[in-house]
Amino acid sequence: MSDEPTALEPLPEDWERALCIVAHPDDLEFGAAAAVARWTGQGKHVTYCMVTSGEAGIDGLHPDECRPLREAEQVESARIVGVDDVEFLGQPDGIVEYGVALRRLLAEAIRRHRPEVVVTGNFRDTWGGASLNQADHIAVGRAVLDAARDAGNRWIFPEQLSADLEPWGGVRAVWAAGSPESRHAVDTTDTFDLGVDSLSAHRAYIDGLGWENWDPREFLEGMARQSGQRLGVAFAAPFEVYPLGWGD
Repeated sequence: MSDEPTALEPLPEDWERALCIVAHPDDLEFGAAAAVARWTGQGKHVTYCMVTSGEAGIDGLHPDECRPLREAEQVESARIVGVDDVEFLGQPDGIVEYGVALRRLLAEAIRRHRPEVVVTGNFRDTWGGASLNQADHIAVGRAVLDAARDAGNRWIFPEQLSADLEPWGGVRAVWAAGSPESRHAVDTTDTFDLGVDSLSAHRAYIDGLGWENWDPREFLEGMARQSGQRLGVAFAAPFEVYPLGWGD
C-alpha cells in the first residue's frame, strides 16, 4: 500500500463574493489569509465576519482592554490581504454555544452579504491526530454550515425578512479551512508573503501567547509547503468542501 498523501484538487474560482465567518480574530490568518489575498487579487469581494472579538485570548489583559486591541489588529490584518469589510458580532469569546441563536445570527449575516461561497475554519474535533480543536471553532463551524442553508429558507427566521433583507439561497458551498479532512486546496505561492504579513499583524495576540522564538513565517511555511506538495505547487492552503447544491 502506498504511503503517498492523497492529491488535493484546486478549488473553483468561478465566483465573485465570499463571506468568511470564523470564531476569533486571527483564525483566518493561520493559513487561509494567503488564499484570501489570491482571491481579492483576482477582483473578488471578500468580507470577514468575526463571531467574537477574541477578548479572552490574552491572559495578561482584561477583556475590556483586549477587545479593541484585537479588533484593530484584525482590521489591519484584513487590509493587508485586500479585505476592507470586517464586522464583529460581539458573542462572548471562549463560550460560544452551537444552537438556534447562533444559527439565527449567522443566517442574518449571510442574508445581508449574499455570498456565493462561505468560508469558515476547521470544525472537526481535532486538527488531525491528537491535537484537539477549540470549542468556539467547533460551535461556529457547525452553525455556519446550518446557517448557510437556513438563509435560503424564508420560513426559518422569518422575522429577519423585510424589504431590505430577503432569503438568500445562493451559497454554493461552505469551505472549511485547515480541516484534517481537506480534499481541496488553493495555490498560495504568489500570495504567501501577504499571508505571513497578515498573521504578523496580530502582534499583541502572538506576544500574549508567550510562544518563545515562535516565527509566523516558519509556522505557515511548514503547513503551506505540505499542502503545496499535494496540489503540485510550492505553497497551498487546504480546505474541506461542503457542497450545498442538490446532487453535489
